[in-house]
Amino acid sequence: MIVLDSAILNGFKKLDTTCVSDALDKLGIAGGLLGIRPVVDGVSFCGQAFTVSYVPCGVEKGTVGDFLDDVAPGQVVVLDNHGRVDCTVWGDLMTISATRRGIAGTVIDGVCRDVPGIRKYKYPIFTRGCYMVTGKDRVQCDRTNVPVAMAGVYVSPGDLVMGDDSGALVIPAEKAEQVYEVAKAIAGQEAIIEKELHQGASLRDARATVHYHQLQTRAGLRS
Repeated sequence: MIVLDSAILNGFKKLDTTCVSDALDKLGIAGGLLGIRPVVDGVSFCGQAFTVSYVPCGVEKGTVGDFLDDVAPGQVVVLDNHGRVDCTVWGDLMTISATRRGIAGTVIDGVCRDVPGIRKYKYPIFTRGCYMVTGKDRVQCDRTNVPVAMAGVYVSPGDLVMGDDSGALVIPAEKAEQVYEVAKAIAGQEAIIEKELHQGASLRDARATVHYHQLQTRAGLRS
């Protein structure tokens, strides 16, 4: 697993998902997690992925959440439950543990439950929704820290995962520095547009100042 420099991590924490998404587009990297939404409004997260793969239970029933004791502070738990919405793989007890351990957040290709408890702690968790039916005796933890799929996006252990009210996305660890530099530049150019608008410029003229319509366009595709 690639361990990202703290300066890169802290830099991403100052950005929003929209400018990072535009940077991914510009670099031709698929990263947006379609259909994965925040359970708690107004919270954000950013950290490297601790991945978990779930499978349906067999005759011998396995565990659902004991892996949490192995997650380091600052990591993001990425749970691949294959988009299942009929049983949960996260609840309030895991939320309490994750909060106390300093885990940055959780992303689930599936659902959670105990939403009042999650909201009480304002824990950043992004899912396909909520449903009260337990995953115990229905699914079990298969493997941890292996490549998984999240909303059709490939996620490796250590990839950078971030989310805010606009949604969640994944940045491959080996591309993180490059994505950060492009996203930071885009954020700076959008700040110029915002300033121009506050000074009374038309939207067309403000956008033209920084060639807005090409900010996220991939190199070689500009007309």
